[in-house]
Amino acid sequence: MEAKIRVLNATIEIFNEKGLKFTMDDIAAKLGMSKKTIYTIFKDKEELFFEMVDYIFCSVKEGEKKIMENPDFTTIERIKAVLGVMPEKYQDIDFRKLYQLKDKYPKIYEEVERRLETGWENTIALLEQGIAEGVIRPIKIPVLKTMFEAVLEQFFRRDVLVVNEISYQEALEEVVNILIDGITVR
Repeated sequence: MEAKIRVLNATIEIFNEKGLKFTMDDIAAKLGMSKKTIYTIFKDKEELFFEMVDYIFCSVKEGEKKIMENPDFTTIERIKAVLGVMPEKYQDIDFRKLYQLKDKYPKIYEEVERRLETGWENTIALLEQGIAEGVIRPIKIPVLKTMFEAVLEQFFRRDVLVVNEISYQEALEEVVNILIDGITVR
């Protein structure tokens, strides 16, 4: 299991540097490990990518859990943190490059979309709590959820962030702020 995590972390680093154009040789060199050893853990690059997506999303869920358990956050702070959760070890990942997956690895891209669209139970509960507390006006939660998902999917489908030199983290923070605070000056 430790070797698998080492390979996944190295893959994330190399993906960040080279996008989809990295090779298994790149990972082997980064780890000082033979390609043969990597292929005993992952049968091919596609399986490695699939596992990387799963690993990242599981880490996001772990970060969400920590936020949910933190008694120091107000409901609004918790909502913002959960919507913008990005584990510290992934702060430097260039998620903007995920749009490249769509054509070359459509099944993996579909998994990214599926993961974005599921696992909303905690966020929905927080939004309902905010409405009940009166800190959020009554909203149609499915509309907010759809808006958030659509924005993230567009970030992954298009190169809009790359072209405009906006990091994924900056874009995510901006989306959360717009959804929670609106665009009007108060």
